[in-house]
Amino acid sequence: MNRNNQTNLKAKVRQIYDYIQENLYLNQPDITINNEAFNSALLMSLLVGLSRGKALIIGEPGLGKTTSVEYIGSLIHRIPLGTIWQAEVSGHPEQTEEKIIGRPDLGKLNLGEEYVIWSHFTLLPIKIVDEINRLPETKQSMILNGVDRGNWEYLNDAVINREYCLFATANYQDRGTNTIIEPLMDRFDVMVESRHPGANLAGTLGTNGNHEVLLRSEKLEAEFQSILSERTLYEERMKKLETLSDKFGEFLSTASQIPSLSRQERKLVHDNINRMPFDVDFEAFLRMVIAELSFCHQYGQKRSGEICNDGCHFTGYLCESTKNCLSNRFPKSARNLSRALAWLLGDQTAGLQHLEAVLPFVLAHRIRWKDQHIVESEKEYRNDPVDIHMAKKAVQQIGRRYREQAHRVQQALAVACRVAEGEKADLIEGDHPLFHVIFKDLGQETP
Repeated sequence: MNRNNQTNLKAKVRQIYDYIQENLYLNQPDITINNEAFNSALLMSLLVGLSRGKALIIGEPGLGKTTSVEYIGSLIHRIPLGTIWQAEVSGHPEQTEEKIIGRPDLGKLNLGEEYVIWSHFTLLPIKIVDEINRLPETKQSMILNGVDRGNWEYLNDAVINREYCLFATANYQDRGTNTIIEPLMDRFDVMVESRHPGANLAGTLGTNGNHEVLLRSEKLEAEFQSILSERTLYEERMKKLETLSDKFGEFLSTASQIPSLSRQERKLVHDNINRMPFDVDFEAFLRMVIAELSFCHQYGQKRSGEICNDGCHFTGYLCESTKNCLSNRFPKSARNLSRALAWLLGDQTAGLQHLEAVLPFVLAHRIRWKDQHIVESEKEYRNDPVDIHMAKKAVQQIGRRYREQAHRVQQALAVACRVAEGEKADLIEGDHPLFHVIFKDLGQETP
């Protein structure tokens, strides 16, 4: 793909962001990257959509959690809003596997044939679970495999999505909500809050027309419904949906000059994001984060059931403040979101500034803090929910430590790489957990 086409594609994605921000999802900027102000909920949801990821949107009722991702899904995948609404899964205690994933064709079952009628949620590439924390914990487990890999199974049949992104929304805890189980939480790439837009913007609601109707077409929605309800193979329906999506894209462009992405454009975006290289600072800082949140001086690694003794050598690092170990999904989420952000901003590499921007939202739902640290943070003045607030503080702390010893960390990693390849060299010592991890990984005693 030549440079001009890439530039045009980035410009179109930025137009989608701007259109949603100015006309559909009223919000205030709350994050600054490369001297540009963004709304974190809208930006992170857009990056998740481009990178085929999963996002958890939290917030108070009625603040645009679900509608914002409906708009993103509609314009990125060229699917009318009405079709997206029909495919959404609502979180409630009576939800069943047959309503979420698929159900048997009773007519064929009576004839002795097993045939699955797949739900529109399973088939569509844009998947939304509204109020996911109203699903009982036992029923959350039904969607674990599908959320993780796009692999949906029912009876003896399966659908493996060739392309998908998933968004789930959650209100804050009340009498009707449940705890989201940790295996499901870890599958989300980011957690971000949809905030109140402020009195001035909220006061303008209903005064600038209903732009939402521009993302609907009853005729095309009926055609989407017809294709999704066919009794044909998954791939055949996806090919027909792709053609129909292009018709909806033409409808948006012709009727209202609203930007959207074709499947080919989404593939080009995804391929370019995956080709984005990482700079030296990115790699070194990411390893510092993983080491500080996964290493334990006493037990080798953090484990949920083990409590560190007071006076540990690494008191003052984040490992002392946390209960659990980061999973192997964390680095993938951090890399994908950082690359997507770097691509969107037009940078040539994914670097420290991109990683620091996405890390609070990649970490907030994955870290389990010790109770005393939560109590301290709850009392602080802050603009974020406590989970995101603590994640932002954690990233700032590690960022300061990294900048104080960046050269030494990079040098230690470079020497470790040469030693791993068989070269004779003395490993570089240091007090940060990362230096101890390097010695341990190479089978050498820590000095």
